[in-house]
Amino acid sequence: MAAETHVIIADDHPIVRKGLREVIEEQPDLRVQAEAGDGQAALSLIKELQPQIAIVDLNMPKLDGFGVATAAQRLGLRVEFIFLTMHNEVDLLQHAVELGAKGYVVKESALVDIVNSIRSVAAGRPFVSPSMTAALLDRRANHKSAKQAGPALADLTPSEERILRMIADGKPTKTIAAELYIHPRTVETHRASICSKLQLAGTNSLLRFALEHKSELLG
Repeated sequence: MAAETHVIIADDHPIVRKGLREVIEEQPDLRVQAEAGDGQAALSLIKELQPQIAIVDLNMPKLDGFGVATAAQRLGLRVEFIFLTMHNEVDLLQHAVELGAKGYVVKESALVDIVNSIRSVAAGRPFVSPSMTAALLDRRANHKSAKQAGPALADLTPSEERILRMIADGKPTKTIAAELYIHPRTVETHRASICSKLQLAGTNSLLRFALEHKSELLG
């Protein structure tokens, strides 16, 4: 790429930031403008420096990575996000996609993947760490199995499917809301929609359904 790509890094671990910065700055067309150790500081840097790309850890104090992206969208800031995570959970990847993020990098391979992820995202292409491939394939297989268990499951949205899996995993509404960074009332709305689509009635009918199909939903 001819033009220099400006980047900020936000992670609460200085060693992680140092390693990423060294790898990125080996590339003559990439420049790290600044670093942040928490989400609020990251948001301030994005507003001040207006980088093309913000590399943000999902788990940070004061404001998590998803919170930074949501706030940036609300403020109309033109920045692309690459999320860093310790986990190769497909649910988190799905939520990142829903927020419009183009990059998703697993930390265990971040030093190998980060430059390619920046170049891809800067060019308008998505990038997901190759280590996510197995998890994505497993999810696809489980998704197919779950649909065979109940044809009406095919009518659920990705968000509703994710919440149904979390219900099957025994998680209450408040826990689901906290893990998905949404309001508990939003979870209740999704639950009501799921019940309607699956034609379930009764206080515990959704939980019973989720538990009956737990092996298919959770794989």
